[in-house]
Amino acid sequence: MHEAGGGGSPSGELAGALDREFGSFQAFREQFSKAGATLFGSGWTWLVHDGGALKITQTSNADLPMRHGQVALLTMDVWEHAYYIDFRNARPSYIDAFVDHLIDWDFVAQNLAAVK
Repeated sequence: MHEAGGGGSPSGELAGALDREFGSFQAFREQFSKAGATLFGSGWTWLVHDGGALKITQTSNADLPMRHGQVALLTMDVWEHAYYIDFRNARPSYIDAFVDHLIDWDFVAQNLAAVK
């Protein structure tokens, strides 16, 4: 169940899909966070629907997963402007705050349901 305003963990069909694709929500969280932390320079980390599967992808500059036939379900901005004032150069701390407190899992679930 997510916290009011975001965060927590997903439930229902989305939770099941994350478990199937990544092994568990915790495994998804680790892979999504690592993708955000290791993106060189600026860009975004995405959870996408791609050919019937959920995948984590990264884009830089003006690229988008939609240009590659993927449907965006969730995005995390890892451009420096997203975190520098609050977190300085600590991108991993920003990622933890984003994943643990800001994701609106109901919105992500609606995006997934719209694909099916």
